[in-house]
Amino acid sequence: MQLNSGAFMADLVKTFFKAARLARKGRPISAALAMSDSVTPSVRPARKRAKKTKQASPRKTVPVLPRPAPGSFITQEFRCKHGTLAYKFYTPHGSARRRMPLVVMLHGCSQSAADFATGTGMNALADELGFLVLYPQQSQRANLARCWNWHNPAHQKRGRGEPAVIAALTRHAMALGRANPARIYVAGLSAGGAEAAILAAAYPDIFVAVGIHSGVAHEDVHSLQGAIAAMRGDTRPRPTGKVRRPLPTIVFHGDHDRVVHPSNAGAFLRDLERSNPGQLVTKSVSGRSQGGREFTRRIYRSMAGTVLLEDWTVHGGGHGWSGGRGGSFTDPAGPDASRAMLDFFLAIRRRP
Repeated sequence: MQLNSGAFMADLVKTFFKAARLARKGRPISAALAMSDSVTPSVRPARKRAKKTKQASPRKTVPVLPRPAPGSFITQEFRCKHGTLAYKFYTPHGSARRRMPLVVMLHGCSQSAADFATGTGMNALADELGFLVLYPQQSQRANLARCWNWHNPAHQKRGRGEPAVIAALTRHAMALGRANPARIYVAGLSAGGAEAAILAAAYPDIFVAVGIHSGVAHEDVHSLQGAIAAMRGDTRPRPTGKVRRPLPTIVFHGDHDRVVHPSNAGAFLRDLERSNPGQLVTKSVSGRSQGGREFTRRIYRSMAGTVLLEDWTVHGGGHGWSGGRGGSFTDPAGPDASRAMLDFFLAIRRRP
């Protein structure tokens, strides 16, 4: 109810004069009733406010990123709460409607994304086999030599440091290229190989297989001094105790590597054995590459026939991408590591 004070005062004055006239005419009761009415304010019912209809808040729509054109090799910068990375992204020739696999390639120290793409020849292989390729690029602000900081505990765990940035960038690339989420792989050379091992352990929900070329195994190093010792072939006892089953892994290492000691390749088999995979079925194959390098390929399967580890030793190979050419840290004489990794990767997908 709302009180109209101006109307009330006007009514009160009128009533007062009316009562006075009634009193002069000898009608005191009528005068009293008239005055009693006047002391009750005249009120009017409040207007009913129209109920505001609750409007449904508009749905937040996730912006759809324009998919790069087939055959394009774009350069962009990615930012997230964990940091910033430049990257190159290759979309192969062919149908733009395909849900293709995605391979994340992590360069070694002193390399760039473009240099690594050239040396590994992954883009040409992507055209042939039909997969997307993401090349994250380390910043010199983060490391003067462009090495991934794989030896630093701040960059070794899920949700922290460089692994978190690369994982977020990988998700971005998956959306950008409409990648098949059941077929996401990661590979790297040297420091990039060590970083790939960390990513595979930290984000098994993203990646389904990993390739390490001339790298150091996950959990073996937690300081710069430890990294140098491992790269020199430190023979101190390795970690023991059961670990989670590693993702399917393919390893390449030259037995004449003078930068990362070849003994580091054996750590991946030890990690597999520590996960209690049951009895392993081993097959060993020897061969010679077209460039004249001999190699030994060992395949480790479960009793059910699932390939768990493939280990390539390149005899006479140094610290370079086997079979690579045109870029830095490549070994053109060796067996084709890029093709071997893709054959390994594309045979594996995440089960629904």
